Amino acid sequence: MSGLASRFNAFRRTNVILQHLKLSAHTDAAGEVLLERRGCAGVITLNRPKALNALNLNMIRQIYPQLKKWEQDPQTFLIIIKGAGGKAFCAGGDIRDSCQKPYVAFIHGITMGGGVGLSVHGLFRVATEKSLFAMPETAIGLFPDVGGGYFLPRLPGRLGYFLALTGFRLKGRDVYRAGIATHFVDSEKLSLLEEDLLSLKSPSKENIADVLESYHTKSKVDEDKAFVLEEHLGRINSCFSADSVEQIIENLQQDGSPFALEQVKVINKMSPTSLKITLRQLTEGSSKSLQDVLTMEYRLSQACVGGHDFPEGVRAVIIDKDQSPRWEPARLADVTEEDVSRHFRPLGSSDLRW
Repeated sequence: MSGLASRFNAFRRTNVILQHLKLSAHTDAAGEVLLERRGCAGVITLNRPKALNALNLNMIRQIYPQLKKWEQDPQTFLIIIKGAGGKAFCAGGDIRDSCQKPYVAFIHGITMGGGVGLSVHGLFRVATEKSLFAMPETAIGLFPDVGGGYFLPRLPGRLGYFLALTGFRLKGRDVYRAGIATHFVDSEKLSLLEEDLLSLKSPSKENIADVLESYHTKSKVDEDKAFVLEEHLGRINSCFSADSVEQIIENLQQDGSPFALEQVKVINKMSPTSLKITLRQLTEGSSKSLQDVLTMEYRLSQACVGGHDFPEGVRAVIIDKDQSPRWEPARLADVTEEDVSRHFRPLGSSDLRW
């Protein structure tokens, strides 16, 4: 009976994860991603607006080879990637490679999970007043993947550590002010910007940057509004510079401000294991190359998929939506250094290959 129960639990875990990632191998992705050559550019449109343009495996299998083809095509001078429907750029999924040609991501609408991976590693990232950015993975027993261990610790001060551990949401111009977007454009001008980019003749990176900058400087939405975290940056930098999650929490409690105490409440809801592996992920990733970070994150993903907290977090937050995950271990103090280190071990012949 115990063997049967074990097999059932393994099946249930796999099924839950597949539902979360929407990686059904039987899904016909025709029309779910549009790949076009227009003007001087290759244009990728994520076309699943009802699913917030979340990626599935077949979409990735279409995008990746096309990126490689455009990369070798002397008549393709830049790549533009955007989401259909106006509500989301991309709210999930995963892709693990960066394009060598100038890459312009319109992070218009919800940008989470795989949407972050599809955008933040590119040369140009354009936010609008409708952008919503977050890396909320610690709430589902995971970690900020898709290269989060590379770009988050490179944000100003300790902002990236704060975003990773709390899942704090940034909106609109704040996505630019945080350093996640390189430019901000009023959403009503986005289609004009795209047409101007497409009409460029044999553009260089500098030509593309000039067009983006011209739109950026003319954008007026929320121009005079202060960065939502402006008054808290000092305490974020001091409280989140500790080398343990326990010390970060203690720092926040000692700070005692309403903002700091709110972050304690948020962090205490997250998976203790996820919090500890995420802090180490960012600490190690701060000095690694993107390729080495992705290798590290692959190891982390394999450990999380085989663990307890990720399927439990997906169940609680996404499937059953009771918002009451039962983490194991349930306390930070019970997550040992050995528990954390196990997630980072090389996988031998199963490791990520480049």
